[in-house]
Amino acid sequence: MNIGIDARLFGESGIGRYIRNLINELKKIDKQNSYFVFLLARDFEKFDQSENFKKIKADIPWYGFAEQIKLPYLIGKYKIDLMHFPHFNVPILYKGKFVVTIHDLIHQRFSMQRSTTHGRIFYNLKKVGFNIALSSALLKSEKIIVPSEFVKHDILNNSSVSADKIVVTLEGVEETFSKLASSVTEEEVRKVLEKFDIKPPFIFYLGNAHPHKNVEGLIECFLELRKKYQYLKLVLSGHDHYFWERLKSGVHHPDIIFTSFVSDKEMISLLKKASLRVIPSFEEGFGIPVLEAFAVCCPVACSDTSSLPEVAGEGAMYFNPYSTKDMSEKIIKMLGSDTLRSDLVKKGKKQLTKFSWKKMAEQTLAVYRSI
Repeated sequence: MNIGIDARLFGESGIGRYIRNLINELKKIDKQNSYFVFLLARDFEKFDQSENFKKIKADIPWYGFAEQIKLPYLIGKYKIDLMHFPHFNVPILYKGKFVVTIHDLIHQRFSMQRSTTHGRIFYNLKKVGFNIALSSALLKSEKIIVPSEFVKHDILNNSSVSADKIVVTLEGVEETFSKLASSVTEEEVRKVLEKFDIKPPFIFYLGNAHPHKNVEGLIECFLELRKKYQYLKLVLSGHDHYFWERLKSGVHHPDIIFTSFVSDKEMISLLKKASLRVIPSFEEGFGIPVLEAFAVCCPVACSDTSSLPEVAGEGAMYFNPYSTKDMSEKIIKMLGSDTLRSDLVKKGKKQLTKFSWKKMAEQTLAVYRSI
């Protein structure tokens, strides 16, 4: 079977990381099917072909008009039996068989004006386009792959899709990340803290600053925590972009530290020294940050909403993300007990064994073969 994968977001974070790990694991387990991997020019040289994985240059931007016209035409040049689109933006004009991965429905639930850098008119048009693309993808796909039971039920509750069309494939932490976590030395950790001028104790957040991430709520919580822990710091890490810049412009506190982007080694170093990692999101389709913390033995405090309890199990302290008071109380409880934090770390390590990219790829391959 000839299988195509839309890998135009191939990369290091979010959907890009999902694509990269899926392809890397498929290379290991599937020598029978032939794969055609469609990549942007910027990623073309980064991808290593193998005997049954051929790369195709598809320098077509996401979400644009060209995607609707040029991508189906390009795919049509190859005898693709099944296409895998790793996001909901499946070209409406595509006529072939395909599976689609829906990571979440967050853009529908948090579709407020402040979630975008565009003006109101353009934003509303974009929102309509997204909804049309999502509805089309759900309707026309052979199967829908999701990362959690939460997303599965979210789709069932918000569409006419039948349950047997949706397949849950849990994600994981890369082996390279776990190996790196065990190899980082105390000297390397010290240099990272020195680089960002961080002195423990601190709580750590890494991610983007979109509204559904609730970073503003975490900052409010931190200001409450400082009334009890006057030496505590809050470290916020993420790519510099509009949402982070907007957030930073309103924060003027010497112990709220913005590091901008950090590498995996730097992230691991910060997790090793953090009192805990906080994930305050209103909603997540999955929770890779939870698993990363588990892999580094960092205690986790996270929201009690969406997929996070499904991912963290008994390995986290939960709070209501809509209540700064509850968030503060739960974090104070963790900061005040070494025994509690140690117990959560042990449970987190056990929970981590339930997740792997290899298992995700095996389940995805089973989906391909079922069509």
